[in-house]
Amino acid sequence: MSMAGVRMVTRSRSRDPGTGPRGGGDEAPLRRGEAAAEGKKSHSPAKRQQKTQKLSVTYEASDHEKGEGAKPPEAPGWEPPDWQQQLVNIRTMRSGKDAPVDQLGAEHCYDPSAPPKSKVKYIKQTSAILQQRYGGDIPASVAELVALPGVGPKMAHLAMAVAWGAVSGIAVDTHVHRIANRLGWTKMATKSPEKTRAALEAWLPRELWSEINGLLVGFGQQTCLPVHPHCQACLNRSLCPAARSLCGP
Repeated sequence: MSMAGVRMVTRSRSRDPGTGPRGGGDEAPLRRGEAAAEGKKSHSPAKRQQKTQKLSVTYEASDHEKGEGAKPPEAPGWEPPDWQQQLVNIRTMRSGKDAPVDQLGAEHCYDPSAPPKSKVKYIKQTSAILQQRYGGDIPASVAELVALPGVGPKMAHLAMAVAWGAVSGIAVDTHVHRIANRLGWTKMATKSPEKTRAALEAWLPRELWSEINGLLVGFGQQTCLPVHPHCQACLNRSLCPAARSLCGP
């Protein structure tokens, strides 16, 4: 009786719902394996995401470093040697403001006592255009100014500076063109005022653009003449690359 009771208890325990039949005993490890596989799958995206985040952070840091100046330093732009001292010397020689350009420059074109100008045809045509299209005023852009009869880049930049107070470029005439090449202020020798303008604007600080025309024009009228320049009286004689060939040792 006691043995039967033991057998029944054993059988009843083997049929416990939490245990199941023998076949069910094989299912429990399988479910655990599936759960483990599912756990691995559920962790796999996290690993991939973590790896992706790591790459993203590395990329963003690199991009941030670029924004902070991590690029290789660029080589300094070209500028002529001794140009600052040459400029100081020219300012000293021009301190009297007694060159023809100082009395008959673009700022004095309205002076009724100014000598008559040539190119009357261009003046008449331009006057008519200004009256019809601009109400008697002048255009406020270089492009519109150079479209007027007889107006070139030099006068356009001068007009922008004098009439509108805007520095649109360096006004280069024959004096500025000649002196800039003599002083070595162009990286290579230039053949026209427009090429000289581009060469000067490539390195000369913008805050000096409005000063250069009047300064060099007067210097060219008094000292650095086209023919037989007064090198002996020039403060830049020892700094000018052309002085030796122009005036000798």
